[in-house]
This record gives sequence, C-alpha cells and structure tokens, in this order.
Amino acid sequence: MLRFVAGFITGLILGAAAVLLTTPQSGPDLQSGARTWLEDILNQGRQAAEQRRIELESRVANFTLGR
Repeated sequence: MLRFVAGFITGLILGAAAVLLTTPQSGPDLQSGARTWLEDILNQGRQAAEQRRIELESRVANFTLGR
C-alpha cells in the first residue's frame, strides 16, 4: 500500500510539473498559479494529518481507559 501511495504521489508531482512546463502562460501568472496550487495541496495535507492525529489520540485515550 505504501508503495502505491508513493508511486501515486510521484506521478502526481511529475504530471503537474509536465503540465506547468508545457502551459503557455506568462512567468508571473505561472508562478502565481503554481503557488496557489501548492498552498492548496499543503493545506489539504495538513488538514488530513490533523484529522488523523485526532482520530489516533481518541483511539489511544479509549485504549488506556480499557474500552
């Protein structure tokens, strides 16, 4: 499963790079779009990590209480 996720992320990054390199946009527009895209991806990752952290903390709390 981990290899699949790593391959998927690698493909996503390479595909995004190919699109960015072949898109006919001006430099500032391209930079702005890439920055926005990257910020969105990072925010989604942070949100997913926070949700997972909360879930795991809940599981640990339930485990220590013997539930």
